[in-house]
Order: sequence, then structure tokens, then C-alpha cells
Amino acid sequence: MNFQITTLPGDGIGPEIVKEGIKVMKAAEKIVSGFTLDFQHFDAGAGHYVKTGNVFPDSSYKACQESHAIFLGSMGIPEVVEKDGTEVQGQVILRLRFELDLFAGVRPIRLYPGVKTPLENKQDIDFVIVRENTEGLFSSFRGGSEIVNEVVADTMMISRKGTEKITDYAFQLAEKRQGRVLDGKKIVTCCDKSNVFKSLAFFRKVYDEIAEKYEGAVGKDYAYMDAMTLWMVQKPQHYDVIVSENMFGDILSDLAAALVGGMGMAPSGDIGYRHAMFQPAHGSAPTIAGKGIANPVATILSGSMMLKWLADQHQHQEAREAARLIEKAVAATLGQGIQTSDLGGTYTTADFGHAVVSQMEKISV
Repeated sequence: MNFQITTLPGDGIGPEIVKEGIKVMKAAEKIVSGFTLDFQHFDAGAGHYVKTGNVFPDSSYKACQESHAIFLGSMGIPEVVEKDGTEVQGQVILRLRFELDLFAGVRPIRLYPGVKTPLENKQDIDFVIVRENTEGLFSSFRGGSEIVNEVVADTMMISRKGTEKITDYAFQLAEKRQGRVLDGKKIVTCCDKSNVFKSLAFFRKVYDEIAEKYEGAVGKDYAYMDAMTLWMVQKPQHYDVIVSENMFGDILSDLAAALVGGMGMAPSGDIGYRHAMFQPAHGSAPTIAGKGIANPVATILSGSMMLKWLADQHQHQEAREAARLIEKAVAATLGQGIQTSDLGGTYTTADFGHAVVSQMEKISV
């Protein structure tokens, strides 16, 4: 099968890390065979906005709509903002999430061999944050209300439909996983602030309703957002799948990445029923763009996530095998001490990509 992939390299280090992600996926395609990946690059992002005044051309959006999946690098330049002070790249990423209904923000958090963690005696960290992607506080994007220069308000919106979709997705994901590190128990933790906000009390209510469908197969758990920032650091092995509102998931994802080596180790997928977009969770890091030192791991692993999703969507075993091959090769490469400078190593962005390809070739023999 030929998969059509729309690629949005974006800003800063985006083109560099996308290049390595594609390099690794094309190598996996060649090794496993049985499918092809056709990557087509399109313009979008802050840099394109500076050049043309258009952050997201219609042709690029149409390509995203019509492709099998979207592979994104990183977007944003801090000083490129709209009149209200917000950065322009939201018109790309949030538009795709909202209009293509990419309701599930999936952030795997895994500590790989050889990667240092700031936590003592934590050798095994493996959980997933599932963030509702299309409503919550982010539903006020380009909206809200304002009394000019006096008061500005953004509203958090929680719907039954949106909460049902995201919690059902989280429980389905937990069913497929091996369970939490602590004891192998499959469990979904609802992270909210239901003790204060009516909207989040409703989020928990709907979570409980969905959880009943999985009784006996997947357990329930609760945590208030403030407490979760403590417990995630103290006992990450207690978590399997964490589901949360949009803004809370955004914050938790970055905190969790710090436990496993930083944002360069944080892949992500924005997933819907018909469309999906995969990208590293980190930003564009313009201060190191062009230096060849960016960590491509998050991008490479996002590519593996994309292959898994394509395999599920199209019942394609070879794509699934390619995804597994990439994950194994990344783990082996990191375990050998081949790491970029953010992890304490000396390897360049391209060096790391080459090393992963070399590992894949060894594993496949």
C-alpha cells in the first residue's frame, strides 16, 4: 500500500528533525517492505507568515485533509505574534486539531535505556498522557471576551460528546497496554480539578459513566491537577494512562517529559477517527536551528506512532512491524550511549539518525 503523507517541516529546527524522521521511516520501509511512504512537503508556520503574510496556505491545508496522515516538525518563532500578542502558529496546529477533529492528544512517556532521569532509583517509567485536544480552555482560541486594556476572559468549555470521546479513547488505549509499571494493572487516571470547577466536575462525571463499560478490564483512578504534579514526580510507576482536559494535559505533558530526558524525548500524536497528525511535543528551538545539534528522537518516535496508527487504520501488518523496528532501534541506539548534547552526548542530529538506521539494519538480519 502507498501511504500519502503531508509533511509540514515548519520553523527553527523543524526541517532538520523532520529530515531525520523521514530518513528513519524510509529505511524501515525498505527493510520491512510491503508498503511505501510518499512524503510531500508543504509550507506553513511563522517563517512562512513572515515571508508571505499567510501562516497556513489553503493548498497546505487541503493536502492535510486529503492525505493518509500529517507529519509535522515544529512551529513558531517567539517574536512573530498577532496583534493580541499570541503566536501565529496556533492558526496551523489548532486549526488542524479543531477542523479535522484530532480530539486525542497522545503523549507517551517512556524512559529509554541509557537516558538519565532527574529522579533517583527510577529505572522504569512508562505511561501515556491522553489530552482532550479540541475543547477545554483551548476552545477560547481566537475568541474570549475583552474590555479593552482592562479585562480579558477566556472560557473553558467541556462537552459531553468531547469528554465521552476522549475518555473512551483512554480506556481503549489502556486495554491494549501492558499496564502500569508498579504491578501491571491496567488503569486510567482522571486528572481534573473537579473540587473547584463545575466544568471539570462534569468531566469526571462523564469519565465515570464511560468507565462502567470497562469495569473488570480497566481500573479507575482520580487525581486533582495540583496533586498530580507532585505524584507524577514522586511515583511515576503508579500511572498507566492519564486522561485530562486540554490545558491540564498540555502542562502535564511537559512535566512528564522532564522525567525521561526532556522534550527531545517526547513524541506525540494528535489523533481522530479519520485523520491524525504526528509531531515532537517540543517547540522550534530557533536558537539552535541550523547547528545540527537538535535531538531528533521525539520526531523519530512520532514517526513510529504514525506507522502504528496507519497500521490500525488500514489493517496493515508491515507498517506495524516497521513501527516496532524503529522503537527497538531507538532504544538500542540510546542504550549504546549514542546521544545528542541535550542528553549529555556528542552526536549530531544527522549522526543519531544514521545510527538508528544502522541499528535497524542489524536488528532485521
